[in-house]
Order: sequence, then C-alpha cells, then structure tokens
Amino acid sequence: MSLTADLLPDVAPGFTGGTLDRADALRHDVEALAAAQGDWRARLLALDGLLPAVTGEGRLEWTSMADLPDDAEPILLGLDESGRPHFTALLAGMGVDNAPAMRSPALMAVLGSLAPGEAATYAAARSVLDWHVRHRFCAKCGTATAMFRAGWARKCPNCATEHFPRVDPVVIMIAEHDGRALLGRGKGWPPGRYSALAGFLEPGESIEEAVAREIAEESGVRVGRVRYVASQPWPFPSSLMIACVAEAVDDAITLDVNELEDAMWVPREMVRAVLRGEEGPFLPPPPYAIAHTLLTVWAKG
Repeated sequence: MSLTADLLPDVAPGFTGGTLDRADALRHDVEALAAAQGDWRARLLALDGLLPAVTGEGRLEWTSMADLPDDAEPILLGLDESGRPHFTALLAGMGVDNAPAMRSPALMAVLGSLAPGEAATYAAARSVLDWHVRHRFCAKCGTATAMFRAGWARKCPNCATEHFPRVDPVVIMIAEHDGRALLGRGKGWPPGRYSALAGFLEPGESIEEAVAREIAEESGVRVGRVRYVASQPWPFPSSLMIACVAEAVDDAITLDVNELEDAMWVPREMVRAVLRGEEGPFLPPPPYAIAHTLLTVWAKG
C-alpha cells in the first residue's frame, strides 16, 4: 500500500513534477517533428556537456534553435502548455571520454536551486543524452546506430534492431524497528551524512525481495513486511529509485564494510529534529534525493 496519497503532497520527490508534455505522437511523425524543429518559438536547452546552464534566478537557461550546431542532433523533450517545442541536443563530440563526472559539488548546488518542474526536465535531458553517448553501437551486431523517434530510440542500419533508453530500477529503503529507522553511511560521503540503504534490483527479483536482500546484505538486519512509499527518476545516469519501508524482525547490525562505512538506528523524534534543521547525530540527505522524502514520510509516523 502506498503512503503517497496522505503524506506526499508537500514532500514530492526531487526530479518529479515535469511540466512538459512529452508529445509521443510527434516522435512518430517525421513531418510534424520537422515543423516543430523549425518553429520560431522552439527552445533549446543550454548545457555545458551534461551540466545545466542556469540563470541568475536559478532557472534553466533556454536559447533558440538557431543556436543548434550544424553537426548536432536535436532531441525532443516535449511541448509546454502553449504548444512551444523544447529540445536538447546531442553534440557530435559528446562521448564517454569527455562526459562530466556523474555528480560534483557544483552540480549538487545547482540541483538544489532548480524549481521542481525544471529539475525534472533536466533529469530527462541528461538521462537520454547520457544513454546516446553510451549506446552508439548495436548490441546485436556491433554496427554504429542512428538516432530516430525524435531522439528517443536508435536503430541499426545493418540488422534493423531498435534500441530504446533503459531505466535501471533501484530499491532505496529504511528498516524500522521499535520506532527507529536504520540509516547507513557510504564511503566517501560528506562528513556526518547518513541516508537510506539502496541497491539495484537483480533479474528475477521482486521489489520486496530486493529490499529484504539489500538490507540483509549491507547491514545484516532481517526484515518482513515491505511498504512502498514513492518513486523518483535519478539521472546519474538513469535509474528509477523505488522508496520503501521495511519492518525489521530484529535490530542486530552486522555491517558489510565493503558496502557501508557505518549504520545506526535513529529514533523517530531525532529524525524529525534533524529534518527541522536541528543538530543531531547525522546530516540528512539533500531535499532533491528521494531518501529525504522517505525519511520525511517515515518521520510523520
């Protein structure tokens, strides 16, 4: 059972709430897509590699399609309420070797200032661009592929195999026991930072099974019932974070030091205090991370 209906309206996960209509029909209509690209109102997302250009007001920067380089390939992000097309562009020189790091302090600061809907637009643009950079060749025959469907697919000219952007499902969760939440600390994190545990789903595994396995592997804690809370696109590079709460059978921690630097149980009232900005035994995850949403929902009880 989801907790979102009653508890999430004021704590919507980061990178959600996008305002652009993805306009799937345009992706299949070559003539309509060409008209959208030639629309004098069309906007092009300004990026430095995969990093967003931001105005002084903390908004995404948009330019006109006249700024599209001759050798760049436009990708349709969608239409705004007025029907104005919005694009991003795959640059000819953009590749794995010169792509920026997944995350940096500068990017994290920018993400914290973006309006919710714009963060969602940036997430979509970044993820699809990163996918193109990493999937230029056919996985079936190895031939260089070509972009089609307005940038939301690639096709092999040799074997006609079609390739589509993939999303990797990730469970992110807290275990609860006797009014306390289990939080972990990863290696290399900022001093004092603790967050929910997380891990990729494996083939042949349900969400609930992945939650139980990851908690047991990382902390040694056994859990029973699992509740879904919310989900979030995470564009580093392209994951779907599935937030859950699991009921712990016991509270004995056996840490996997290859996964975590530390783990601890934190009482609900202490989580509430930390989320209010008060000093405590840990620093919470940033607001745009769904771990922050998850802790906020859990703290409300």
